[in-house]
Amino acid sequence: MTDNDLLAHADAVSERAYAPYSRFSVGCAILARDGRVLEGVNVENAAYPLGICAERTAFARAIVEGYRPGDFVVAAITASPCGGCRQWLVEMGVERVVFRNGDGVRTMTPAELLPDTFEL
Repeated sequence: MTDNDLLAHADAVSERAYAPYSRFSVGCAILARDGRVLEGVNVENAAYPLGICAERTAFARAIVEGYRPGDFVVAAITASPCGGCRQWLVEMGVERVVFRNGDGVRTMTPAELLPDTFEL
């Protein structure tokens, strides 16, 4: 699966987002080393801090299904990841991140997205 295919997958899954407040639907598709694609969408809540980003839903789902940090090759996201999700991308050990921003599509490593990350 190419990065463009994975980004198209993220586009398709973004239609399932629950974003009644912002009307900004985000999708994430993560390619695991075993070839499986795991999906996530943003889910908003009227108590704003309780919402969750697409990246975090995808990784949480992956963890529930038995995946662990380092099991992920690429994460494709329909928007630039927020700071918190950048930390998740680092901690989950994904190799690269493909996302859309104002200039088009970008590909970066998690370390490029979040230099000087927090690590225990």
